[in-house]
Amino acid sequence: MIRHLVLFKLDEGVERDDPRVVKGVEAFRSLEGKIPEIRFWECAWNISDRPIAYDFAINSAFDDTDALRRYVEHPDHQAGVALWREFSTWVIADYEF
Repeated sequence: MIRHLVLFKLDEGVERDDPRVVKGVEAFRSLEGKIPEIRFWECAWNISDRPIAYDFAINSAFDDTDALRRYVEHPDHQAGVALWREFSTWVIADYEF
């Protein structure tokens, strides 16, 4: 199995209630059930107020690297990525477990 972790940092001045952010969150929350390769899916706002903390997290799992690749290339995933590009940066970690 492959764990796919993504941590998003909102751009300076962008708030969680920004309509673009709300749309981006909805896009990612809706992926479970739309993309068959997803084996585990959770996403949520970070509750830590530490200055080094990121703002939003996705924790997901896939059978193997081919399934992860198909997920990454899926049009619904790409649509969500396009939204988040407008107001955030992010880091990713993929590892076997």
